[in-house]
Amino acid sequence: MAENNFKVIVLGIVFDTKTRKILIGRRENDAYIKKLTWCFPGGDVNSGEEPEEVLKKEIKIKTGLEVENLGAVFSKIYPEKKDFLAIYYLCEVIGGKEKAREKFKEIKWVKPDELEKYFTTSFHPKLKEYIMNIGDKT
Repeated sequence: MAENNFKVIVLGIVFDTKTRKILIGRRENDAYIKKLTWCFPGGDVNSGEEPEEVLKKEIKIKTGLEVENLGAVFSKIYPEKKDFLAIYYLCEVIGGKEKAREKFKEIKWVKPDELEKYFTTSFHPKLKEYIMNIGDKT
């Protein structure tokens, strides 16, 4: 039986409850998905690492922000890269100083209904529905 190997990535849907906006970052020349530009902050999980710890560390490295992980909300395999398993977590900022770093050339806060126009890769309908619902809550 062939082994199924996935590259696991964790991504943070960093939501600001005051402004009702979500943080995204702009990348250039992604090594894995050529079309990738704007995305949620996060990174790769290596064997033996805890996904939640990797998520916090990678968001801090890429954005300068410290986040609280509120839990996993969605997972998917990308049509553009079928050996990638992405796990999405809802997060909120608890500290730090916002600044685009490492692979991010720019970061910005956008309204949930604006997200899709920034993304050049697939945007799963169930993930979109979830994000629209958190944006609507008061």
